[in-house]
Amino acid sequence: MCAVNAPLLCAQAATSKAAAEFNTPAYWYDSGQAALRVAKQNAYVGDRAKNVILFVGDGMGISTVTAARILEGQLQQRDGESNRLAFEKFPYFALSVTASANQQTSDSAPTATALVTGIKANDGAISVNQTLARTESNADVVAAASIKTILEQAEIRGLATGIVTTARVTHATPATNYAHVPDREWEADANLPEGATVKDIALQLLEFSYGNGIDVVMGGGRKQFYAETEADPEYTGRTGMRRDGRNLHQEWLAKYPQSAYVWNKQLFDDVDPKKTQYLLGLFEPSHMRYEADRAQDIAGEPSLAEMTQKAIAMLQQHKKGFYLMVEGGRIDHAHHAGNAYRALTDAIALSDAVKAATAMTDPRDTLIVVTADHSHTFTIAGYPERGNPILGKTRANGELSTDTMGLPYTTLGYANGPGFTGGKNRREFNGKNESAMAATYKGTAARPDLSDVDTASPAYMQEATVPLASETHGGEDVGIYALGPNAHLFRGVQEQHIIYHIMTEALGLNQQNK
Repeated sequence: MCAVNAPLLCAQAATSKAAAEFNTPAYWYDSGQAALRVAKQNAYVGDRAKNVILFVGDGMGISTVTAARILEGQLQQRDGESNRLAFEKFPYFALSVTASANQQTSDSAPTATALVTGIKANDGAISVNQTLARTESNADVVAAASIKTILEQAEIRGLATGIVTTARVTHATPATNYAHVPDREWEADANLPEGATVKDIALQLLEFSYGNGIDVVMGGGRKQFYAETEADPEYTGRTGMRRDGRNLHQEWLAKYPQSAYVWNKQLFDDVDPKKTQYLLGLFEPSHMRYEADRAQDIAGEPSLAEMTQKAIAMLQQHKKGFYLMVEGGRIDHAHHAGNAYRALTDAIALSDAVKAATAMTDPRDTLIVVTADHSHTFTIAGYPERGNPILGKTRANGELSTDTMGLPYTTLGYANGPGFTGGKNRREFNGKNESAMAATYKGTAARPDLSDVDTASPAYMQEATVPLASETHGGEDVGIYALGPNAHLFRGVQEQHIIYHIMTEALGLNQQNK
C-alpha cells in the first residue's frame, strides 16, 4: 500500500508495473470479452426493496469520479486508469440533470431537495416548493409550502431511518431529509431573521415528530446544538452558538429511550448497535475533518465507512426495513477551496463507505443509489501519458509538457476559483488558512514556474482560470450508480428528481408531492 503523502512515487511504480503486465492488444481484446460476459449476467432482481441507502457525493461530478478512480489505483500501486471505485462496479448507471427550478447551475439545497422530495426547488430551499420566497420566515406560510420527504414517509410507514454525513448534520444536503425552511443558512436560532416564527434546522431535527423519530444522526455541527454559554467538549475556549439557551444534544438524550450522544471516536466505538435505539453523533463544532486530516483530530473521528457500518448495524435491528442517507459532504468543500487532493481522497472515502454498505446488505432486498447533487468546474486535461501521476505535472513520452511560455502545468485544474495565478498572487491551501506558495515566476510570465513545486502535496491548490474567492459548482450532468431492486429503472439521461420517485416506488411509499 502506498503512503498517502507520496502518490507520485506510487504512480511511477504503477506505470512500470502496468507496462510489464498488460497493455497489449491481446489483453485489451480479452478484457473486453470478459466485460461483455459480466454485462450479460446483470439480472433484474425485482422492484420492491426492504431497505434503501442513498449515497450522495456532494460535488462529485464525473471528472471527480475519474480522477479519484485513478488516484486510488495509483495509491495502491496499480494501474489507475483501469481501477474502478466501489460504486462504479454497480450494474446500472444513468446521468442526472441537476438544474433546479430557478438555476442552470444549482447549489446543494435544491438539488438535495430534488433527491428526497421528488420535486425541483429554488436556490437555498430545504424541502419547500418553489412558490416560497427565500426570505419567508412565517412558520405557517413555510408549513403550507413544505414537501414531505422520503425520510418522513419512511417514518410514517414504520421504517427505521438514518442520516450520516461528514458535513454539519444541519448542512443543506442532510437537512433536506427532516427540515423545511426556505433558506439553508438558518441552521441555528442565531441564524434566523428577526421576528421569525419558523424553527431553525437544528431544532427541527430535535423536534422531528414523524413515526418514532430518526434513529441515527451522525456528522459535524455541535455548535448548532450547544448553547452559547456551553463549552465545547473538545476545544478549549469554544462554545455553542444557540441564543435560546437550549442544549439540544441533552434534550435528545431526554427525548429518546436507550439513546446515546457521542462526540469522539472512543464514545463512538463504545456504542453497541444491539443495545442502542437512537444515536446522535456530533464530532466537530462545524464540519468533520477531511479524510486526509482525520488522523490529526484531537479527540478522534470515525471514518465515513465506519459511521456507515454503525448506522446500518443499528438500522438492521428494525425488521420492517430502513432508509439511510450517507453524504460525503466535504468533497464539495475541498473543490470550493481549489484543493483536488482533499476532494479526491474524500471521494475515495465515500467509495469505501459504499463498499462497506454493499458488504453488509443483500442486493435482493436493498436498493443502493450513489449519485451527486451537482458537479464542479474541475477538469482533467493536457494529454498526459497513461500512468502519469494524476496529481502531478503533465508528461508525455516521459517529458514534461509545457505551455506557450515554456512552463510545466498540471493535469488537474479548475475553470475558476482561488487558484488563479494571473495576478501573481498564487496561494496554497493549508488547512483552515492559506499561505503564500513558494513558486517563482519566469520574467513577465502570468503563471508560476511549477518545475520545483510538489503538485501532489496535500497543500497544493490547483490553478484556476477565473479568479474567485471560492470555486463554483458546475452545471453538467452527474452520474447515478445503482444496485438492487428498481436499480434497472436508472437509465439514459434523467431529471434529478426521478431518483426520489424510484426510491419511494421501491419502498412502496408512493406518496405524491405536489
